[in-house]
Amino acid sequence: MLRSMTGYGVANIESESINVTVEIKTLNSKFLDIYCRVPRNYSEREIEIRNLVTQSLERGKVEVSLTVQPVGKAIATTAVNRPLVKAYFSDLAETANDLGFSGDSTELLRMALQLPNAYNTESVSETNRENDWSQIKEAVNEALRKCTIFREQEGKMTADKFVDYIGTITSLLEGVKEQDKLRIPAVRERLEKQVRDLLSDDNFDPNRFEQELIYYIEKFDISEEKIRLENHLNYFNETLQSPESNGKKLNFIAQEIGREINTIGSKANDSGIQRLVVQMKDELEKIKEQTMNII
Repeated sequence: MLRSMTGYGVANIESESINVTVEIKTLNSKFLDIYCRVPRNYSEREIEIRNLVTQSLERGKVEVSLTVQPVGKAIATTAVNRPLVKAYFSDLAETANDLGFSGDSTELLRMALQLPNAYNTESVSETNRENDWSQIKEAVNEALRKCTIFREQEGKMTADKFVDYIGTITSLLEGVKEQDKLRIPAVRERLEKQVRDLLSDDNFDPNRFEQELIYYIEKFDISEEKIRLENHLNYFNETLQSPESNGKKLNFIAQEIGREINTIGSKANDSGIQRLVVQMKDELEKIKEQTMNII
């Protein structure tokens, strides 16, 4: 099953002491690039969070945002980090003004209080810290699970697009085959004329004649290219259904498809086939663009 590198997952878990929200966003990247926003009180857990992400997500640019807010009795041991919240509030208000609208003060304050390190929490027991981490870990795993589902859904949509693109190229290849049948008589006529010109030449050279004949036959014959292109298209569809299917392999097959399409275009020397080749290249570019976002 194909999986896209574009994904999103969010999880919220609340206990008697804290409310944990984990949001994960992923985009395409050649490697696994993880960026974490973790409250200062839990910064020592960032490496463990990164390990959880690494075990679940293979590739992509990953942004993990962790928000932890005290609830219930824990609020009594928590104070608002006023200098930082004021700075958040001021920056949000200025941003709203820069965008041309006036933000609601209550809403801006609510957003500021949700940003990292908005609270100063008194020291808690090691048992409570471990309980909090268990809750945070559960939220991270749930967000990762939802992100993976999102990626699989995106991958399924992309696979359907691939099938359509390959189907279009296959139909265009059939058009090339039909046009090739019309092209051959014209090519034969040109060859016969050039042969007659050579035979009527007083300086006729049999060796040169043989070389010229081989040259034109090789130049105009696209039989092998049509067969190879059809095989590559079938292989692409087979790879889509394979459990080992991945973006790199599909991109490699797409390059092979492009090589055969280009050769057909350069050897055909026919305006009708050239138009079909241009259309095939257009579909192939769509495939290449999509493979860059597949794990």
